[in-house]
Amino acid sequence: MELAAADRPAARPRVPNFSSGPCAKRPGWNLQALSDAALGRSHRSSLGKAKLKQAIDLTRTVLRVPADYRIGIVPASDTGAVEMAMWTMLGERTVEVAAWEAFGLEWVTDALSELKIEPRVHKAPYGTLPDLSAIDTKHNDVVFTWNGTAAGVKVPNGDWIAADREGITICDATSAAFAQPLAWDKIDVLTFSWQKVMGGEAAHGMLVLSPRAVARLESHTPAWPVPKVFRLTKGGKLIEGIFRGDTINTPSMLAVEDYIDTLRWAESIGGLDALHARADANAAAVHAWVARTPWIGHLAVDPATYSNTGVCLVIADPDVLAKGDAAVAAVASGIVETLEREGVALDIGAYRDAPAGLRLWCGATVETADLEALFPWLDWAFANITGNSRKPV
Repeated sequence: MELAAADRPAARPRVPNFSSGPCAKRPGWNLQALSDAALGRSHRSSLGKAKLKQAIDLTRTVLRVPADYRIGIVPASDTGAVEMAMWTMLGERTVEVAAWEAFGLEWVTDALSELKIEPRVHKAPYGTLPDLSAIDTKHNDVVFTWNGTAAGVKVPNGDWIAADREGITICDATSAAFAQPLAWDKIDVLTFSWQKVMGGEAAHGMLVLSPRAVARLESHTPAWPVPKVFRLTKGGKLIEGIFRGDTINTPSMLAVEDYIDTLRWAESIGGLDALHARADANAAAVHAWVARTPWIGHLAVDPATYSNTGVCLVIADPDVLAKGDAAVAAVASGIVETLEREGVALDIGAYRDAPAGLRLWCGATVETADLEALFPWLDWAFANITGNSRKPV
């Protein structure tokens, strides 16, 4: 459908990349940033190991990982890191899994269908959190997502986790790490991937272990086979080399260099506080636009749980809602397709299993000015698709 040129905004986002993963590259990035990559060299060479250790050391510095926590680079992105933890650490005691969107539900599937450990499952619809107070964090192991990438909902803090817990907590923090404060004293296993808040390249995951997690690994033998790429111990002892850069499988040294580059950028702008501030400013801009725009709303129900990275939005226009789910989906997809065709916003559709709507990545590599330039285009696309201006108030 050819849309009317009337009221077409003049300004465009400088960078139209608002994907929730892989996310926008850091400001000013270009291929020259990778010119020092250890290409054509073994990852086990002195140079390769030095690069991998540098990535680990910079992660500790920028993310402020406690000194006694171990950090490892592992295969298969955040998913691989979470599954390594589940396959090697669970089974000793009852497991509680919190799930309120697609990725949390994947960990339920792993626990129920693959490991068959019959967990206690705490589910909630997209846009809400389950009752965290119903989770026995003192006695049981807990698997949860800090920030729901597909739902725009985060846990507000770690207060719901018992300080004197007997089990371990496994936290998927892939869209929270570097953007939101993390309660390290309540987390035993933390996982994330390079391509989210830091805008790195995909395929590699990070596994961060507390001393309690290490103790579990060294004292517990799983009842199921553990694939080679998941094995973190040998002879009942942690394989320490993994946490010094001796990766389990062959990493991309090009991707490693890109991750190092984005960590250096983070240091150059002020470290973790600056990363948090950038994500907060981006999310605040979206929240302000939603507040003044009658046709759009948040998927997240409680403002205390609003994500500052993957901000998920739904069509709120009463005329569209009155026409049913198919009409809502058509408007949402129409906006996505229109703005991609215009080269104004790329990959802003809701996650495929989430309610129809839009999803704007607000992580630290996105510029607030680009989001501000996007909002008039969103209003323009909605008006042209529906014939209803409903201009911001």
